[in-house]
Amino acid sequence: MTDQDKETKELTLEHRILIQVRQVLASVVRDVTPAAGRPNPLSDRTIEDIRACFALIAARERELSGNQNPDLPVFADDGATTRIVNFKKSES
Repeated sequence: MTDQDKETKELTLEHRILIQVRQVLASVVRDVTPAAGRPNPLSDRTIEDIRACFALIAARERELSGNQNPDLPVFADDGATTRIVNFKKSES
């Protein structure tokens, strides 16, 4: 397995972790959101911290997807956006 294959596999795992963390965090927020007219059980500071977590997760997902929208599908017949160039030291 090449270094690039290992890196891709790790990024895939990292992206899966980020997706799971985002989904669990969203579920927690839905579960604790009070009905209309009832006080919120979370402090203002906690709400801001949750927003910051969502922002960090979204930023990292954008980085992992090459600053493309991570929720957009990627098609196999799409052209490659990167090209690997090998540099070899010339022998004199």
